[in-house]
Amino acid sequence: MTLAKRVIPCLDVIAGRVMKGVAFIDLRDAGDPAELAARYDQDKADEIVFLDITASSGRTRDPPRRGGADCRPRVHPAHRRRGRTHHRRHRCAPTSRRRQGVDQHRSARRYDADRTGGRSIRPPVRRHCHRRAPCGGGYEVYSHGGRRATGRAAIEWAREAAERGAGEILLTSMDQDGTGNGYDLDLTASVVMAVDVPVIASGGAGSPEHLRSVLIDASASAALAASIFHFDAHPVAETKQYLHDHGVEVRL
Repeated sequence: MTLAKRVIPCLDVIAGRVMKGVAFIDLRDAGDPAELAARYDQDKADEIVFLDITASSGRTRDPPRRGGADCRPRVHPAHRRRGRTHHRRHRCAPTSRRRQGVDQHRSARRYDADRTGGRSIRPPVRRHCHRRAPCGGGYEVYSHGGRRATGRAAIEWAREAAERGAGEILLTSMDQDGTGNGYDLDLTASVVMAVDVPVIASGGAGSPEHLRSVLIDASASAALAASIFHFDAHPVAETKQYLHDHGVEVRL
């Protein structure tokens, strides 16, 4: 049985507000996380990702409890504590709308990527970003919200994470993040081919067509987006209908 592709809104939370920028800078306020989560629940988002960007207190509020309502999409909070980022996956309270055939919950690991010139490999860190350097040479893993290079090659680290037991990879291209120019298809496809766990593509969505492309052309299991949902450029329901109409199996 072919699993349906997933559409996932992402809430980047700073000091209790959802913020969104370009390449992790130039942030603007997108609203209250509980209100946005409730809206995406009504829009039938498949899952919701909460990312606590600063996490200076070492704790992330439980979004479903804070919302004070029964949350139907799966929720994935993440927070940093003592220099390491901890990831938790939660089911919301059982409801009659619980979809059948949803894949099992397993540990997820977030990756942000940037181009690199190919540096030496260092010991692994817990929060990861990938960036591509203009000179080429592949992708490098970044930590601390994209501020610290680790020297780790992104594809190899993704493979190692899966071998260590990660059940899913959230892969973000820092170069594309917030640009609206589309996902990094090369990076996504490379990670998909390197691991045998689901890969969530993130960074660059500007239209429903971008989601279709990364789900079909790069074979991602899910597409994560923020700006196009937060600012109503393309609501979740509209995006999922577009995907359905263009041959992508999604849950409507």
